[in-house]
Amino acid sequence: MSYVDATETAQRKTGQIKLHGPAGFAGMRKAGQVVARCLDELVDIVKPGVPTSRIDDFVREFAFSNGAYPATLMYRGYRYSTCTSLNHVVCHGMPGDRPLKEGDIVNVDVTMIVDGWYGDSSRMYPVGPIARKAERLIDVTYESLLRGIAAVKPGATTGDIGHAIQSFVEPQQMSVVRDFCGHGLGRLFHDEPNIIHVGSPGQGAVLKPGMFFTIEPMINLGKPYVKILSDGWTAVTRDRSLSAQFEHSIGVTEDGCEIFTASPKGLDKPPFQG
Repeated sequence: MSYVDATETAQRKTGQIKLHGPAGFAGMRKAGQVVARCLDELVDIVKPGVPTSRIDDFVREFAFSNGAYPATLMYRGYRYSTCTSLNHVVCHGMPGDRPLKEGDIVNVDVTMIVDGWYGDSSRMYPVGPIARKAERLIDVTYESLLRGIAAVKPGATTGDIGHAIQSFVEPQQMSVVRDFCGHGLGRLFHDEPNIIHVGSPGQGAVLKPGMFFTIEPMINLGKPYVKILSDGWTAVTRDRSLSAQFEHSIGVTEDGCEIFTASPKGLDKPPFQG
């Protein structure tokens, strides 16, 4: 994998890893914080009786009122402003009229374009009181994200990130989904490199200052296998076990990384600890 100055290459996927400077970091901070504030506001909306279509309406209205555009809206034919992945849905769940009920868990994934930059983040929301196994799944998933982020520094590799996640999750008798991964982003929604959430230390692309990408582990209570439903988008666990995901957009700095999508209110972490 080769690297290129982001200002000296076309704004399309070229197979190279783009390295961004101060202007890129400023753009990603702004986009990331619009997304983070939107996800913060959803804490008061995700309640029993609320249909996931209401979440989608809120995300779309929030984006337009904050000078942003929902990146998923009409992306490859997808008709919604967010993804709402409920219970055994791993990712790309479509909003609909089904009301949330007490005990559900739902991942809301939001990507917004602000001044040409993409901010991408997702969080888990409990719907009222939830089962202890669901709490534990969410806690483990969030901790796996933190461990993946902690592995990010210049000279480390994408395999180090995957290893940090996998080596924590699997001893918890949970599994890491292999079918989906994190990805480079910036002025593109999906770019190089892919961030696989399993791996071996020292393997994969070397991390360099100026790289932007997401880390977004999907963790299942059962086996890691998924299937895509007939709508062509919704991915579910094959064994119908619960699934959870957290996601941040980050940039590699000279001595570690910066989280662009951190919550200004501290709401991007599980509010419950059993």
